[in-house]
Amino acid sequence: MSAVAEPRRAGPAAAAGVAALALVLVACGGAGGRPGDGAGDTLDADLAGSLSPEDAAAAAAGVNAFGFDLHAGVAQDGGNTVTSPLSASVLLAMVAAGAGGDTAEEMVDLLRLDGPRDTRNAALLADLVDTDDVTLSVANSLWAAEGYPFEDDYVSFVQDTYGATLDEVDLGSQGAADAIDDWVERRTEGLIDEIAKDLDLPDPQAVLVLLNTVYFLGTWTTTFDEADTREATFTLAGGEKVDVPTMHRSDAALETSVGDGFQMLRLPYGEEERFAMEVLLPDQDVPLDELLDDLDAEAWRDAVDDLETATFSEIALPRFELEWDANLNKVLQSLGMVSAFGGGDFTPMSPRNPFLDTVVQKTYIRVDEQGTEAAAVTGGVMAESAGPPPFRVDRPFAFTVSDRETGAVLFLGSVHDPRG
Repeated sequence: MSAVAEPRRAGPAAAAGVAALALVLVACGGAGGRPGDGAGDTLDADLAGSLSPEDAAAAAAGVNAFGFDLHAGVAQDGGNTVTSPLSASVLLAMVAAGAGGDTAEEMVDLLRLDGPRDTRNAALLADLVDTDDVTLSVANSLWAAEGYPFEDDYVSFVQDTYGATLDEVDLGSQGAADAIDDWVERRTEGLIDEIAKDLDLPDPQAVLVLLNTVYFLGTWTTTFDEADTREATFTLAGGEKVDVPTMHRSDAALETSVGDGFQMLRLPYGEEERFAMEVLLPDQDVPLDELLDDLDAEAWRDAVDDLETATFSEIALPRFELEWDANLNKVLQSLGMVSAFGGGDFTPMSPRNPFLDTVVQKTYIRVDEQGTEAAAVTGGVMAESAGPPPFRVDRPFAFTVSDRETGAVLFLGSVHDPRG
């Protein structure tokens, strides 16, 4: 996996890379977006219907619980990590819809679903994208190997529930890999590319590629003045002090709370302030890695529930731009999703019972004076065994001539040069 803090794309407020978030919080009081390119197949807000507030909260809680577990599994001490719990949950839910037996049970438990074809995550997506306050688009797609037999009810479920497109392609061809890359790049506004390479495509043994993309663009409810952005000291985990471009606001009234070992600040987007960035600043004596070890969805939710408005004399937040990617196979297995990666039950997906070969996530985020732009793609590849490997005697070898009944070896030889 990798985390890169170098700018990928120029912009009016292109961000300098920084190692992590920081806030200077000095309390003085009480405790939109750019349009997309019209990809045309993003999730419709009416596709899966709406959820009751209780069901929406339950679905979001499941996504969050899995997401914090996932982040803890992939985060490396001292390294930048940017995951998308929503994208990973939706991708794996589409895979789970084709699972049976113990494989389905493992995935349902990990994802906190009611069953392998629980539709609440899809309905949650529909509720999320039903907004004009920020730009939020979600897209799903299936790329099936030509002629491979899939169960009609599985394909119909994923298409109808998640709005996934379906293309039959030769997954062993570079043309299919290029088409997958193009699909992802257009639905993430060019922020994420080359997902096919991360999924080891082209691959003649691949039978199905599943993809989910999430694109977000939000403008701060109150933007930062670029004239107030200046170099400020940022202390790295090892104690080294570096100067980074840091945004500043004075006399800011924002919601804040105190959690176990951290302070939370909520920076809202848009007029309705439905969406926001919650910044978690560890206490002075708490290293970030230690905080992350103890942080889970419940602790995060408790801090959010405790948010109250306070006035700060100053807010200082570094501009930053990060991209990150990781293969999720090992961490998913460590979280209990074991059988899916070999010997599992995917007969509800196909009578040929493929296995889950690879799950990859790539993310991007930029935070500057105007707001936040972020994108994620999570991809999964279902594959089928290629059968026994070839046996080519193309190097020095040994041989015997023996009797099966008695086990006696009649001849024993070694051949270094078959020319004699």
